[in-house]
Formats: sequence, C-alpha cells, structure tokens
Amino acid sequence: MTLPFGLDAALGPLPGAALVAIPLIVVAAYTIFGLTGFGSAVVATPLLANFFPLPFVVPLQLALDFTAFTFLGARVHARVNRREVLWIAPFMVAGMALGLTLLVSLPGGLLLVLLGVFVSAYGALGLFGRAPAGRFARWWVAPISTFGGVVSALFGTGGPVYVIYLARRIADPAELRATIAAVVMLSAIARLAVFGLAGLFAQPGLLALGVLLLPFLAFGVWAGIRLHRRLPAARVRRLVYVLLVASGATLIARGL
Repeated sequence: MTLPFGLDAALGPLPGAALVAIPLIVVAAYTIFGLTGFGSAVVATPLLANFFPLPFVVPLQLALDFTAFTFLGARVHARVNRREVLWIAPFMVAGMALGLTLLVSLPGGLLLVLLGVFVSAYGALGLFGRAPAGRFARWWVAPISTFGGVVSALFGTGGPVYVIYLARRIADPAELRATIAAVVMLSAIARLAVFGLAGLFAQPGLLALGVLLLPFLAFGVWAGIRLHRRLPAARVRRLVYVLLVASGATLIARGL
C-alpha cells in the first residue's frame, strides 16, 4: 500500500515493531517534558535515530518540541520569570552565532562528550546532596547562556545548560519549569528559522509524520503536567537532577 504525503519515504522501510516503538518514545519524552519543562529532545532524539537518519530526526524533533512548547507555554506562561528570560536571550543568540561557526570547524563528537561529562557531573552532585548552595550571581548568565546557545546551535540539546543556571536562580518548582520551557522555546524559534532556510523541513514525510505523532505528544505533555501537580517540590527537583545525569550519559554515548 502506498502511503500519502511522502510517508512511504519515512515509514516504508521500517519494521512493524518500530511503528509501535516510535509513538511510545514520543509519549515518554513528552511526559518528561510536561513534568520538568525540558528533556524531550535528549530523550527522544537518540532513540528515534535508531529508526531514521539524524538529519531527519533533528528537524522532526524540533517541530514536535515547538508544538509542545506552545502547548505548555499557554498553560504556564503566568509563572515565567520574564526577567531571567530577558537576561538570557541576548547571550543565547550570541552563542548560537558562535555555534554555527564552530559547527564547520570543530569535531562535534568531542564537544558532545565534554558537555555530557559536565552535565552528568552536576546532576550527580545534586542527587548526592553536594551541589553548591546558594544562588548564581547575575554575571554567570553571560558565560552559561552563551554556552547554552552554542550547544543549542550545534546539537539542539542546550536545555540542560539552562537548567543548571536557572535551578540556582529560581527556587519555586513551578516557576522554574515554566521559565525553562520559555527559554528553550526561544532557542527553538531561532533554530526553526535556520532549519527552514536550509530546507530541512521539506524532507519527504517529515511534517506528515510529525502530524501523526501529535496525539502521542499531547498525551505525554498532559500526563507530565498531572504528575507535576501530584509530586512534592523536592521530588521534582530530584527528578531534574536524575534527568541531567541521564542527559549527560546520552550525550557522551552520542559523542563517542
């Protein structure tokens, strides 16, 4: 049977088990996103890359993320710490410009491994109760947000970098989750423009597959939001640290 809208190009060669696994991956990734405000790309991208080429997965994941950010943002926008977002935005954009330059000159695998080690180490410190206490001073926004912009442009996985900064600026879990989502959405908007100009969204079947996965995305975000309301603040923060460790391990594996 010939599938419409170019889906043959995307789904035709896949085994039947993949047609079950792919929606489950999306549900799991966006449950985590609904719970924490980030992490969908780090969870879903390496798993989806088992079924599709990475140049197909990255823009597909970005399109799904943008939809999730819009959905979650409509529900939590009142809790966003706009002052933090405004401080982060210009350094993020500068970092993205630098990241696009580095993309053509430095080995991406090495950068992924270094980022993974950094993120995993910080998450492990948080889990074992030895993370530094107190707030980051305001001046930390420049190096951390610039680095996050670089990583976002190179790999689309800058979320953990912003979490490290914002977790030591914002104490309230709901405000933290909302602000993380807002910052990562800014990053997604910038990358949407770049990917669109590069024609990556014109790949056969990509947007059609994204539309087919929307119900699974919506269910995952809904489930994550409900879990967020039921879990105490300390457990949410601990889950963020666990996700940082897992994110770092995934990045190291991809880099190697």
